[in-house]
Amino acid sequence: MSFTTQIKSLLARRAVSTTELGELVGMSRSNLSATLAGKHDTRGSTLEALATGLDAEWLLVPKEHLLMVRRVLDGKGVGPDYGAKSAAELFLESLR
Repeated sequence: MSFTTQIKSLLARRAVSTTELGELVGMSRSNLSATLAGKHDTRGSTLEALATGLDAEWLLVPKEHLLMVRRVLDGKGVGPDYGAKSAAELFLESLR
């Protein structure tokens, strides 16, 4: 999924208009629309600002992890179990 597709999806999920996002990041609506349509090259700093404006992070995922990340995002995979004990905790328990 392209970055601009992800931005459009977040706009819909967050119920934010392109006008509102443009105002938040200091872009005109027409320039933002052109960016989202892929009509011109967009600087990384602009993409970072758009992600920040949508309370999101822009990051690179190594291809070897891409399938796993997509599965988690689609709700078909599992992420880390933060409630599980760490290896250190399990080791310390075994010493008791």
